[in-house]
Amino acid sequence: MNSLENSLNKIAESILHFDEASLSFLWEKYKNKTEQFSASPEWEKAVIVFSIINTVRAKNAIFNEMLLKNKTPGKTAQPEKPQGKPYLKLVK
Repeated sequence: MNSLENSLNKIAESILHFDEASLSFLWEKYKNKTEQFSASPEWEKAVIVFSIINTVRAKNAIFNEMLLKNKTPGKTAQPEKPQGKPYLKLVK
């Protein structure tokens, strides 16, 4: 990995430790800052922070959806049936 990738991975690792509830509290603040455009470094940072908050929320929504999808009742892990051949089960 190059240094840019290393830096991004360190940032991602830090972001993974953020609590979504705390981030949601800041969502409105950074949404407002983003909507008030100014050609300034502060505005650019606000856009990045707002994007990070939205990204964490989206990641958590996808994560929770996938967990629920995999834990739904009635879904059991069955071996895949080969194409063209019937699935046979040994019965004693």
